[in-house]
Amino acid sequence: MMTKERYVDTFVELIRRASAELPPDVVQALEQGREREADDSLARQALVTILDNVDLAKSKSAPICQDTGTPVAWVRYPEGTSTRLLEAAMQEAVKEATAKSYLRPNAVDTLTGKNTGDGSGRAIPFLHFEEWDEPRVEVRMILKGGGCENVGVQYKLPDGGLQAGRDLEGVRRVILDAVVQAQGKGCAPGVLGVCIGGDRVSGFSESKCQLLRPLSDQNPNPELAELEDRLLKEANELGIGPMGFGGKTTVLGVKAGVLDRLPASYFVTISYMCWADRRAAVSLDEEGAATWLN
Repeated sequence: MMTKERYVDTFVELIRRASAELPPDVVQALEQGREREADDSLARQALVTILDNVDLAKSKSAPICQDTGTPVAWVRYPEGTSTRLLEAAMQEAVKEATAKSYLRPNAVDTLTGKNTGDGSGRAIPFLHFEEWDEPRVEVRMILKGGGCENVGVQYKLPDGGLQAGRDLEGVRRVILDAVVQAQGKGCAPGVLGVCIGGDRVSGFSESKCQLLRPLSDQNPNPELAELEDRLLKEANELGIGPMGFGGKTTVLGVKAGVLDRLPASYFVTISYMCWADRRAAVSLDEEGAATWLN
């Protein structure tokens, strides 16, 4: 029987891993970017510094970035599991992780500007719940920094200014525009989570969910797989480069999903994740044994 204490302990470790240890596929993509850049370029220097920081954070079990971000988690649970218990455990885990400096006290009252002091607040952490048929609880988390969150954007097609219609060519045009508008402000090289369709709420939710995908995976939809590959190539030809210093490494990956929409609306939503593509996942069985996932 799972207890709240067991959930809290596991969630604290989940947060620590997300905050201090980049997934291997992200590290590999950063290393490949470093090798693409010219030896004496600012782009290469930026990536060398980033990778040194990644190694140091892991060895010290310390945050990769001073902005430890908003914890966002997707929680799948079996029938009969209390979502109130899971939410309370995650709230407590965030407070404990903040006390241990895995997270920064990042939650402030929007009207007063007062910091809660413990990293938690209204909708912080933000949890998505889904009941499933498996007998275990699975939690997948990202830590979404403020700089990259600020350059997320939602387009409504058609867009006359970009000559973007309601088709995949129009989708391509607005996604590339989002990269151009972001420049280095999202702490490039970034990862693009994209939702085609949906509404203004579901679009952002699904675009963030796409950020859970490993950089090395392939979209099961052939049209979207082709679009992802083309956008990755074209985005890296824009010359924006790491942190906006110029270069060949502007984007590490493009991950696109699709939702149904109303006939009157056609939204394309882009969630930009910075180079610190922080994600971690865990599965808990009925006895509380944890299996750490990729």
